[in-house]
Amino acid sequence: MTTHVAVIGAGLMGAGIAQVAAVAGHEVVLRDVTDEALSLAFAAIRASLTKFVAKDRLSEEEAQAALARITTSTELDAVAHVDIVVEAIFENLDAKTKVFGELDRTCAEGTVLATNTSAIPVTSIAAATSRPESVVGTHFFSPVPLMKLCELVRGFKTSEETLTTARAFAESVGKTCVVVNRDVAGFVTTRLISALAMEAVRLVESGVATPEDVDAACRLGFGHPMGPLETIDMTGVDIMLNATTNIYTDTKDEKFAPPELLRRMVAAGDLGRKSGQGFYPY
Repeated sequence: MTTHVAVIGAGLMGAGIAQVAAVAGHEVVLRDVTDEALSLAFAAIRASLTKFVAKDRLSEEEAQAALARITTSTELDAVAHVDIVVEAIFENLDAKTKVFGELDRTCAEGTVLATNTSAIPVTSIAAATSRPESVVGTHFFSPVPLMKLCELVRGFKTSEETLTTARAFAESVGKTCVVVNRDVAGFVTTRLISALAMEAVRLVESGVATPEDVDAACRLGFGHPMGPLETIDMTGVDIMLNATTNIYTDTKDEKFAPPELLRRMVAAGDLGRKSGQGFYPY
């Protein structure tokens, strides 16, 4: 069954969610506040689909059909009658609650309102609406077209029907779901990677080991496909800083406290792969 999906936020994550939804046959509205952001996102989706065609993972016809299912808009009214909205803006509670307040006023009754947050409690976001039972966390992983996991997060009032709808959507786009039954800050995956990643940054910051050796230790010693510092670079140093700051603010647990090195890298614009420089050059 075709679902009408809206994605709020045309960054890397939003574009990836829009892409996998369109490839799966859903009709997609990608919404952002500027035409420039939407143009960049659509170009990124086209380039990604071209790579899938080159690797024989999609046919040219399937790629073109997926592109045809995506429309873009700067108007919030464009998402008024969709079945599910996935918010994928940056990790800031005030920004997310503002969006969800607007969605609450705009979207039809019965629309599932999903947030792609990786660290902010879903209950805090749902409180901005008059229908917290319809709000759920759908934490996709970047790059969305390649990563197979989706973390489904129950807010305090998330209904079973909402969770079931979110699971059906995530599975329809090829994801395996894990369910977080209590939305502590960071959920499961972000808490685990943040604890490891912050300790890895501290080891580099204090001169104990180089980024290369810390990552090699995790790959070869623990069987991780990617080291924690490589993961930070792929995710975005700024995104990891925001996520760990949110967890630390909520828990006051020192293992999640972002090291000074991470803050200085963000201030200097060394954000990882997307900026060309993080713990490694790109």
